[in-house]
Order: sequence, then C-alpha cells, then structure tokens
Amino acid sequence: MAKKPTHVSETPATQFLRQHRIAFTEHVYDYVERGGTAESARQLGVAEHSVIKTLVMQDEKAQPLIVLMHGDAQVSLKALARQIPCKKVEPCKPEVAQRHSGYLVGGTSPFGLRKAMPVFVEATVLELPGICINGGRRGFLVGIDPKILPELLQAKAVSCAGAD
Repeated sequence: MAKKPTHVSETPATQFLRQHRIAFTEHVYDYVERGGTAESARQLGVAEHSVIKTLVMQDEKAQPLIVLMHGDAQVSLKALARQIPCKKVEPCKPEVAQRHSGYLVGGTSPFGLRKAMPVFVEATVLELPGICINGGRRGFLVGIDPKILPELLQAKAVSCAGAD
C-alpha cells in the first residue's frame, strides 16, 4: 500500500494562514464519507475533543454564519440563537454551505472562505493548548493554536455546546 503523502497542495485555507503568518502543522488522513471528527481523530491519534468542526449555519433571514465546535460535542441551536442574538439558527443544506464557503462539505475550513461570514467559536475551544481544524480539503487538517481565532477571524466566543 502506498504511503500517504504528508503534504497537501495549497488550499485557500493554507494560503490564508500563510498570508497572515500563522504557524500551522499539516495532518493528512484517509477521508471516510460520514466518518466525521471521530474518524480523523482516530487516524491521527488525537483526542476528538481537540478536532474542531467547521459548521455552516444560517439564521432566520438565511444569513450564513460559521460555528467552530469540538468534534465530540453538538451545537445547541437554541443556546447559540440566544447568544448571537437571533430568533433561530439551523444548519445550511450542503449545497448552500458549499456556495457560501467555497468548500466541499467535509472539507470546510473557517480560513479563506469565499464569502465573509460571522464566526462563532465554542468558548472552551479557546482554552485548549492546540487544535486540529479543517485545512480546506477532505482528509486534511491543520494544527494551530486556538488563541489566534478571535483576532484572525474576528471569532466571537459563545457557550453553545450541548443538545437541544
């Protein structure tokens, strides 16, 4: 079996990180349809809690927004809506998410988005020493310091981990 390459060609996300002089590490894994963060964490040997998913959501006016959440947690849509504030938040359909972000679902990165969107990050993500987050392609995560997210993405901290 061929060895998996350790480097992936540039993506809009890695270009964005390089332009902003952000240090990151590259982590390649075999993408599994519907495998999610559990599969990437297993293959990379990291805690799923530190693998951060990038979720494209929309408010009641169909305005898109990004939520960054621990891989092993769900977003409480009610808690999120109360904090951002709006009446209702729901996930975008895959084709809508792709149109807004410019990325395929399963490869969505919060960096180098096609369209500027507000970014919300679960507050406890910012407390981690390091995170793995999508690098703009399925099967590709980048390791970064989460403390850069508020300034780099104007990400607002929210407490919305849980279930509805």
